[in-house]
Amino acid sequence: MRRRRQESRWIHRWSRWLVAGIALIGALGTGYLTIAKLTGGGACPTEGCDRVLSSPWGTVFGQPLTLFGFLAYGTMLAMAVAPLFVNVDKNKALRQKLETWTWPLMFMLASAMLVFSGYLMTVLAFELQAVCPYCIGSALFALSMFVIILLGNRWDDLGQIAFIGLIVGIVTIVATLAVYAPINAAGSPNADVAGQAGPPITTASGPAEVALANHLKDIGATMYGAWWCPHCHDQKQLFGAEAAQAFNYVECAEDGQNPQPDLCRAKPEITGFPTWEINGEFYSGTQSLARLAELSGYSGPTNFQR
Repeated sequence: MRRRRQESRWIHRWSRWLVAGIALIGALGTGYLTIAKLTGGGACPTEGCDRVLSSPWGTVFGQPLTLFGFLAYGTMLAMAVAPLFVNVDKNKALRQKLETWTWPLMFMLASAMLVFSGYLMTVLAFELQAVCPYCIGSALFALSMFVIILLGNRWDDLGQIAFIGLIVGIVTIVATLAVYAPINAAGSPNADVAGQAGPPITTASGPAEVALANHLKDIGATMYGAWWCPHCHDQKQLFGAEAAQAFNYVECAEDGQNPQPDLCRAKPEITGFPTWEINGEFYSGTQSLARLAELSGYSGPTNFQR
């Protein structure tokens, strides 16, 4: 009994520091991914991570999902350390008040993060069928914080805490399904074609973008890419939804729509995605529309929107 009480006191004493440490690591990771995504830099060391971040599930309200992860981890970190910086000898009442208020809030946030992470793990396993170390790590962080918060405080009423966790879980899963409902409901031009299509193109095409796309098609220029590739999506976003359907595109991922992986492998010049083949020359990486116009000898309107 004495040994059990000592273990209990230990977890109670260090629980906030443990949660703060996990939240700090999570905030640094999601912060890095958010900056890399917003600046167009390479973020993920594996193909699976790129698939997740460039998929429809990688964006919420037009912003990278990692941004919301950063905000969640940052909020958890702030709540975990807030009472620790109050001198208990000088202001015991304030510290006690912060302890009282932040514990249930931390539990609610950890519950929401755990449920949301569980949903994303399901998507990762059954929809994207990819291995994303960042995503798995984040889910483990959420689980760890949930367990530490649950065991690290002397809860007066465990039944009430269980009820709060249940309500938060239901609200979180309903809100998550509502946010991601357009992914399954949205009708893309290739919705009836088997295979992964990648995130939808959300930008509009202007006359100049359409004219350039038609010119590229007429001269036989081809873009080689993969549905999970974020830079391929960025390239199509520059053209806009209408123009992106006009030029020649070859899907190199075997699980994409109308894939032609053998054709891609037969061209050793393709070392990354996207790669453009224009007049027998290969150009790797996302190209500006002005650059594509120059490379292809385009002479039409150049008042591109992006």
